[in-house]
Amino acid sequence: MLKEERQAYIIHQINLHNKVLSSDLSIQLNVSEDTIRRDLNELAENGQVIKVYGGALSKSFQYPFQEGNVYAKEGKKEIALKALSLITSGMTVLIGGGTTMIELARLIPNDLQCTFFTISPLVALELAEKDNIEVFLLGGKLSRNTNIVTGSQVINELSDLRVDLCLLGTNSLSLEEGITDSDWEVVQIKRAMIKCSKSLAILSIAEKLNSNQKMRVAPLKEVSYLVTDLDINDHRLKNFVNQIKVI
Repeated sequence: MLKEERQAYIIHQINLHNKVLSSDLSIQLNVSEDTIRRDLNELAENGQVIKVYGGALSKSFQYPFQEGNVYAKEGKKEIALKALSLITSGMTVLIGGGTTMIELARLIPNDLQCTFFTISPLVALELAEKDNIEVFLLGGKLSRNTNIVTGSQVINELSDLRVDLCLLGTNSLSLEEGITDSDWEVVQIKRAMIKCSKSLAILSIAEKLNSNQKMRVAPLKEVSYLVTDLDINDHRLKNFVNQIKVI
């Protein structure tokens, strides 16, 4: 594989999953970690990724308010628009972080009267612009890798909540493994969010479907709704439609 092809693959993986590890890329591309580190350093110097210890982060995820940065922006807007149908006045909603959730927060109509709890300061700022919404930002350590709050304090606060609907993004979703992720701290937070929710909606672009990460968050049976940027008749949704409600 040429260097240009290898770096294009790296950028795609970073944009898709928000974060990559040098060790994982080394295995996927069958090259040394030194080669991957050189690639990441070059991409970071060119302003295409953010280099961190052991890997790199997506600029689109870290700077979602900069126009043109967000990966698959139109698909995420479509997902956010579909997800609005799940929210009705009077609900208590728990919402995760990420660029799709920011798009959803922007679309919330001003006349909707709901209470939102969130683990994302960026999502909280968008929700706070709405006139009739109460917004509670859960407290904890802010993860620079994910822009959400993590740690035992957040999990303790979540244990006292009972919400009507939980809206979560995902790194990967498959029939066999369900919701999976690559960050242990994020896995713990998402598990606590699911546990305190009556129903769970997973918001995912098509590229993340039928894929797996190293750590399981929850099996597919825990998911009440799957919201994607695909038409419901798309062949990639065929097996999901048989098991959960797809929007």
